[in-house]
Amino acid sequence: MAVNPDIAAFLALAAGGREDGRVKPMHALSPAEARLAFERTSRMMDPGGEPVDRVEELSIPARDGVDLPARLYADGPTGGLAPVLLFFHGGGYVVGSLESHDGLCRSIASKSGVAVLSVGYRLAPEHRFPTAFDDALDALAWLGRDGAGPGLDAGRLAVGGDSVGGSLAAAISLRAATDPGLPRPRLQVLIYPVTDATADTGSLRRYGEGHLLERATLDWFYRHYAREEADRRDGRFSPLLAELPPGVASSLAPALLVLAECDPLVDEGIAYGRMLAEAGTAVDARIHAGMTHDFLRMSALVDEAEEAQVLIAAALRRHLDEAG
Repeated sequence: MAVNPDIAAFLALAAGGREDGRVKPMHALSPAEARLAFERTSRMMDPGGEPVDRVEELSIPARDGVDLPARLYADGPTGGLAPVLLFFHGGGYVVGSLESHDGLCRSIASKSGVAVLSVGYRLAPEHRFPTAFDDALDALAWLGRDGAGPGLDAGRLAVGGDSVGGSLAAAISLRAATDPGLPRPRLQVLIYPVTDATADTGSLRRYGEGHLLERATLDWFYRHYAREEADRRDGRFSPLLAELPPGVASSLAPALLVLAECDPLVDEGIAYGRMLAEAGTAVDARIHAGMTHDFLRMSALVDEAEEAQVLIAAALRRHLDEAG
């Protein structure tokens, strides 16, 4: 199927900007320039999200003493501990922030009635592998230890994220399934995740140019995050390459995979779902026709963004509403 016409028009504008020199591809920018450009584009594609009753700035201590910024979104009645989605933003480990994904987090919280805790993990190249993974794991551990303070129920927990945020969610879910000291998620929400940073898939060849996320940009991201080439093969970087211990499926959270048909990452997302399913984990994989990478943050462009958010909200309610 062809790319959705509204996204295609957006991509054509971007291509025109490149041709006349007004716009540079992300991989031609410095990390600081790329971060500014990503924030500007984010505001264009997803201008505001939905109103929620509570937005609170928090901080989460990392293992080295640094306080990670976090933002809590909650909607609906107060009283008691709330179920929560621990969310990690995308951006290739180099760009992205609490602000760039503010609209998406507001929308998920509003539609689901589940609190969303968005974590500002540290970015590369200032903080290379495995810092983002360690920060994500520390956020999960903090939620289990101290989440009741801000009113969150670690017993009714989902983890999720988009792009490399989905990779982080997948990787900490694997760790939580075998570490009794961590809270155990009930659901993984993996939105077009990176699962194999070494892959050369058919979708990477088909959609690696001119479809928003480009192959050259992916390589640029990975070079900034990895300390050395071998890091890409580590399961904390590439969850598809992780070794699943025998019997892990009984402890591993079910997965909702939200994928985009015209995304260079779609094949590795499908492969990750297949790996989980073959291990015995429940998997619900949805491929959204005509969509590109990052479409959930394109509410200003396509109706499919809201449709996918509704899908996620329904899954969160289904898995987290019942007390454990």
